[in-house]
Amino acid sequence: MSIEGYIDYKRREYCKDIKCPVQLDLEAQEEEEGSEEYERIRAICKNECIHTTYEFHHWLINKGYLVIRPGEPV
Repeated sequence: MSIEGYIDYKRREYCKDIKCPVQLDLEAQEEEEGSEEYERIRAICKNECIHTTYEFHHWLINKGYLVIRPGEPV
């Protein structure tokens, strides 16, 4: 859900911007998303990210992102 006048965070934008070595491995894969090797590397991101939420949170702040949610449960 986009808010008019704002841009949404794009998938892996943080990883690409900080040049995460796992992301660089994914980009270097000749095999496509869904291949065994690609998914093996992607599992590192999903289950054993080498960066912290603290690092990600501060990257968001430094880039001017706002984290929002509705005031009432939807």
